Amino acid sequence: MWRLAGRLVPESISEEQLKTFMECPSKSAKKKYLKYLHLKELHKKNEIRKMEEKRERRLKTQEQASKPNETKRNSFICLWANGMDRAYSWRVAQSMLFGQPLVFDMSYEKDMSVREVANTVRQIVFSEGCNRKSADPFHIHFCNLKDDSLYHREFIRHYSKSWDKLLVTVTEQCYTEIFPKEKLIYLTADSPKVMKTFDHDKIYIVGSMVDKSIKTGVSLARAKRLGLETAALPLEKYLLWNTGAKNLTLDQMMHILLTLKDTGDWKKALEFVPKRKYCGFVNKPVHELKKTLNLINTLKLGKRQEEVGKQFAKNYSKKLTQK
Repeated sequence: MWRLAGRLVPESISEEQLKTFMECPSKSAKKKYLKYLHLKELHKKNEIRKMEEKRERRLKTQEQASKPNETKRNSFICLWANGMDRAYSWRVAQSMLFGQPLVFDMSYEKDMSVREVANTVRQIVFSEGCNRKSADPFHIHFCNLKDDSLYHREFIRHYSKSWDKLLVTVTEQCYTEIFPKEKLIYLTADSPKVMKTFDHDKIYIVGSMVDKSIKTGVSLARAKRLGLETAALPLEKYLLWNTGAKNLTLDQMMHILLTLKDTGDWKKALEFVPKRKYCGFVNKPVHELKKTLNLINTLKLGKRQEEVGKQFAKNYSKKLTQK
């Protein structure tokens, strides 16, 4: 009936999606969920169409390419790609034995909607791919990840059969049960403490929450409850901040942490912050900029302050003589 009325409703719905739909607390929440499923279905159809077009183009190219040199070149590309995949997998396998751990805290499912969880998992998938291609990857831990949770189902949907072969550590345990507390640092934008340098001996924790739904203080409160040290990225120290919240996506955080791990250069690492959020990089330290600003204000308002003081003295002396 809603489809006939022109509402955004998916053409088909699975039993799992129907169960989620029935659990929606209100009619408006149900409408939003159906709209989300409709957009998701359209996106999937577009992806299938693009894949079919790509396959047709590839078949045409193979038909036209009758020369032996081109065949050799294509086979070389396939061999090179397979070799690179093996090299990436070897690096990640080495990081699981000797690499620095990086924890994704998967305990925020109740704080997000179904759509937000799906976006979060998508960002984590991008982060894992970025880490796998790094020269010195992290040993990724998915902590507090329960079987048959919404996170878990989304991971299986993305990775399919590759989920069981993924070179990451997946556990239902909390990170405080696996690592010593003094080594853990929870990265959150709400932390009063600003991160100065990257510490290779520490274990950084990233909250698995989507940045579109900004939950102020949730991750900081969780870190405080567990008695953990917290830190925020020094965005205002190095960037002339323009607009928007200082929450970054999980894949952006991964790029920044990998760059810091490899180079220790904040300017190079913070290039992964979206350009729309800042005007440029700070050329001088912030305290020097404040001194310069205070000097300018003093030069501008100095004479005016003297005149106000003289005028006040005159008025005060007149009042005394009148008395």
